[in-house]
Amino acid sequence: MTDTTTRGGAGTAGAPAAVPDRFVSEGPFLVVGLGNPGPGYAGNRHNVGAMVLDELVGRAGLRLSSGKGARARAVAGEGRLAGRRVVLARPLTYMNESGGPVRGLLDYHHLPVEDLVVVHDELDIPYGAVRLKRGGGEGGHNGLRSISRSTGAKDYLRVRVGIGRPPGRQDAADYVLKDFSSVERKELDLLIAEAADAVEALLARGLEAAQNEVHPRS
Repeated sequence: MTDTTTRGGAGTAGAPAAVPDRFVSEGPFLVVGLGNPGPGYAGNRHNVGAMVLDELVGRAGLRLSSGKGARARAVAGEGRLAGRRVVLARPLTYMNESGGPVRGLLDYHHLPVEDLVVVHDELDIPYGAVRLKRGGGEGGHNGLRSISRSTGAKDYLRVRVGIGRPPGRQDAADYVLKDFSSVERKELDLLIAEAADAVEALLARGLEAAQNEVHPRS
C-alpha cells in the first residue's frame, strides 16, 4: 500500500472488517515509539520515534514503567490521548528486536494488530515531513521488519517521521545512527510536535481524515 491507501479507520477493534474509513475505533490503541536504548543513542535520527513517544507521554500526563513477563522488555503507561484510550510504549530492546516487546504488549492487552500505531524514522521522506499509512513494506527498517515478523502481520498503522536520505555516499545505516545535525536540531522540536499532532489526529479522526489534515502541511 502507499501512504494514501486506507483500510478501516484509526483502528478496527470490535468492528467488522469492511468498515468505512470514517469509522474510528474506540481503542485502546497501542502507540509505540521506536528507538535504541541508552543515552548513547538518544539523539540519533533512528530514535526520532522514541522522541515523539516521549512528547505524547508528556501530553497524556503519563509515567512509563516496565511490567512483568511479556511486558518486561518495554516501558508503558495507560491513559487517554485525543479522547481515546491508549497504551503508550517504548521497547527496551535494540531496534532490530522491537517485535518481541510489541507482540507481548498486544497479547497482554488483548489488542488486534490493526489498533497498533508505530512511530518511526523514515529515510524515504524529506526531513521535517510526516506521513501516515497503514500496512505496506518495511523499506529496510529493522524495527518494522521485527514487528511484522513477530506479529505475523503488516497491517498496522505507521506514523513516518521524515529524516531524509544521507548526503553523498554516506551509508544509510551509519547515517541513522548519527545525531541530528546542528541545522536539523533547530527544527527538531517542531518536527517532534508535528509528528505528535499527527498521532493525535490519527487517533481522534481516523486514517483518511488525518492524512488529509497532515499531508498537505508537510
